[in-house]
Amino acid sequence: MSDKPELTELSFSINGHLSKPRHEVYEAVADPDQLSKYFTTGGAQGRMESGATVTWDFHDFPGAFPVRVLNAVQDEKLVFQWGGNETLSTDGMNTVTFEFAEVDDGTRTKVTIAESSWNPNASGAKAAFGNCEGWTGMLAAMKCWVEYGINLREGFHK
Repeated sequence: MSDKPELTELSFSINGHLSKPRHEVYEAVADPDQLSKYFTTGGAQGRMESGATVTWDFHDFPGAFPVRVLNAVQDEKLVFQWGGNETLSTDGMNTVTFEFAEVDDGTRTKVTIAESSWNPNASGAKAAFGNCEGWTGMLAAMKCWVEYGINLREGFHK
């Protein structure tokens, strides 16, 4: 008998530091105009506010994705759901959490992105790894946009 717990769900968490105050970094995700400049290559519609459903469109995955905002705490946290492949949830949604923490007396921000709810099998792992890759790219692109005004994704998928 094994004393290791059974794997019931796949999830991941990534993080990075941006050299801007937490409010500026939070707004780069919550504000659809900013999000459209470095992440949603097909555009974002709607501000990330509690209870809102916004849309994100990507050239590499055409078609606007509905994003349901469960919780938005200004400058601290965004929790939302969007459709996932190989998800465990009955409604086909994965849960994503962005957390924004002040670092170095508020001059920098640590952003943590976590996503969960994939089946603990090969197909679920492939889907989770794909989204982890996407969020890592988004975090790098956000750093370039917020700190230097550079859009890394421009022309990347089209």
